[in-house]
Amino acid sequence: MSAFPLPRSRPKHLAAALLAGTLLVGGLATAPSAAGLSTAATATTAVRVNQVGYLPDGPKRATVVTSAAQPLTWQLRAASGKVVASGSTVGRGTDAASGQPTQVADFSSYGRTGSGYVLIADGTASDPFDIRADLYDGLRSDALAFFYHQRSGIPIEASLVGSAYARPAGHLGVAPNQGDTNVPCQSGVCDYKQDVRGGWYDAGDHGKYVVNGGISTWLLVNSFERAKRAGTASALGDSTLRVPERGNGVPDVLDEARWELDFLMRMQVPDGRPYAGMAFHKVHDAAWTGLPTRPEQDAQPRELHPPSTAATLNLAATAAQCARVFRPYDTAFANRCLTAARKAWTAARANPAMYAPDSDSTGGGAYGDTQVGDEFYWASAELYATTGERAYRDAVTSSPWHTAANAFTPGGFSWADTAALGRLTLATVRGGLPASDLRRVRASVTAAADGYLSTMAGQGYAVPIPATGYVWGSNSAVTDNAIVMATAQELTGDPRYRAGVLESMDYLLGRNALGQSYVTGYGERYSDNQHHRFWAHQYDASLPHPPAGSLAGGPNSGLQDPVAQEHLPGCAPQACYIDDIGSYSTNEVAINWNAPLAWLAAYAAEDDRAGGRSERLS
Repeated sequence: MSAFPLPRSRPKHLAAALLAGTLLVGGLATAPSAAGLSTAATATTAVRVNQVGYLPDGPKRATVVTSAAQPLTWQLRAASGKVVASGSTVGRGTDAASGQPTQVADFSSYGRTGSGYVLIADGTASDPFDIRADLYDGLRSDALAFFYHQRSGIPIEASLVGSAYARPAGHLGVAPNQGDTNVPCQSGVCDYKQDVRGGWYDAGDHGKYVVNGGISTWLLVNSFERAKRAGTASALGDSTLRVPERGNGVPDVLDEARWELDFLMRMQVPDGRPYAGMAFHKVHDAAWTGLPTRPEQDAQPRELHPPSTAATLNLAATAAQCARVFRPYDTAFANRCLTAARKAWTAARANPAMYAPDSDSTGGGAYGDTQVGDEFYWASAELYATTGERAYRDAVTSSPWHTAANAFTPGGFSWADTAALGRLTLATVRGGLPASDLRRVRASVTAAADGYLSTMAGQGYAVPIPATGYVWGSNSAVTDNAIVMATAQELTGDPRYRAGVLESMDYLLGRNALGQSYVTGYGERYSDNQHHRFWAHQYDASLPHPPAGSLAGGPNSGLQDPVAQEHLPGCAPQACYIDDIGSYSTNEVAINWNAPLAWLAAYAAEDDRAGGRSERLS
C-alpha cells in the first residue's frame, strides 16, 4: 500500500463535497465566520513551544522563527521574571514543511518544576508553559473520554461529561431516528435485518465503520497491554476514567473498548446466512446529513453495506486481541471474542477478495480497501499471539508482510495499512516465534523508529513525518509514528526514542508553523471548531464546541474542502490548516486520530514517574 494514501486516509467527504444539496445546509456556501477562522498565523509569537509544557526530565526545545543569520541568545524566565537558564540557539535554516527560517533553543538541562515559564529569544517571548511531572494526566483522561462522547446507542450523561455535552441516546429507533436495532442491507446485499446498535460514531458524522473501528479499538487495548508490561496499568484501571461502567472491576479503558467490540461482533454475518462469519463493512445513513445534526435527531434511514474481507479481518484481529486481554476480567467475553475471531478468520480465508470499493460513498465514507494482505498478516499475528497455534504462526511466517521492508512507512500505519500493527504485536507480546524471527521483527520496529528520528533531526519543528506527509489526517501520522518510537524505546531502553515521542507531542501542542495546539482545551491557542454534527457551536450557539482532548486532523496540503481552498491557497504544507467547522479536510475529528493521541497521552503521563523508562523488554 502507498506510503501516503491520500484519499484512503480519510475519504469520506471527497464525494460529499460534490453533494452541494446536503453540505450547503452546513453553510459551506458562505464564508466562515470570523469566530471560526484560525487566528494562529497572526496572533502567535515567533518563539514556538509546547503550550502545555514539558516533563521535568524530558526534552525541552523551542523553535524560533527568525531571519537572523547568527545564533541568538535565549533566556528561560520563571513566572517571577527571574532568568533561570540561558544559552544560544542552533540554526536549522529554512524548514521545508513550514517554509520558515528557524533556529532551535534547547533548554532540556533545566528540570525544576513550576508554572508560567516563558522562553525569550530575538526580543520575543514565547507563550507561557509549565514544567511538571503530571503534565499529561488531564490529557490522558480527556483523550479517552472522547470515545464516551462518541458512543452510539446510549445516553451521554451530564454526570460524566457536563451538561453541555449530555444528550439522549442516538440511533436506537426512537423517532425521528430509524435506529440501528433492526437495520436492513442495501438493495441486493441481503434479505434480512440485523441489530448493530452501539459502537462509536466514526468522526463528524454518524457512520460506523468496521475498519476504522478496528484500528481504534486495537490502539486502546494495545495501550493497556503496554501499560501492563510497564507496571503502570492502574492509571487506566477501574474507576479512573469517565465511563458509565466504572466500578465493575474491569479496567475502564477496556470498558470503553468493549463498547466498540460488542458492535464489531454485531456486524458479523450470522450463521446460516450467505457469507456467514464475514463482517459487514459499515452502517450509516442512506444520504448525507448536514451540519448541525444531533444524533438523536438524525431521521435518515440506516443501511448495512456489503461484507468485505478487510472488515472481516479487522474483526478477526481485534477480537483475537480482546480474547487475551479480557481473559483475566471476563472469561465469558474473552471466549466470545475468540469464537468471533476464529470464525472471521475462516470466513476471510474462504472469501479473500471481497473488496470494499472507493465508490461506495453516498451517506458515509467509502473506506475502500482492495489490498488486504496486510490485514491477513495483522489478523494472523493477533490470533497467534493469543492462541500460540501453529496454523496461525504459519500464516504469519508465510506472509510477504512478515519480511517486507515497507510495513512501516513515512506516512505511518492507518486503517488501510495495518501490517505495522501485526509487527508491533509480534514484537511485544510474548509468544513462540523463532528467535531469528523475533529479532528481525524487533529490528524492523527500531529501524522504523530510527528513520522517524532522522526525519525529525533535519527539521525546524522536529516532526516525524516528511514535508510531503501533510495529507488528510496528518496529525494521526504524527501520533502513529510516535507510537512506533515509544515501542522502540520499550524494546531497547534507548532514551532517544522517548525524546522523539515527547517532541512529537510538542508539535501537536503548539510547537509548529502556526503556533497552534491541535488539541481542544490544551494550550493558549487551540482548535475549537472541528467538523462535527453535534459539537457545532460555530453554526449554532446552543451547541457545544468539541470537548477538551479532541484532536483535529491537522494540516492537509491537498486542500480538499471549499473552506480550505478559499482561505489557504499557496500555503506551505505545515500551514495548510484552518480552525473552521467547514474545513473537513483539515479540521475534522475521528476515532482513529484520537486513539493514538490517547495512547501517547497515557504513555507520557505514566512515563515520567517510571524514571524515563530506561528498562528494555526482554
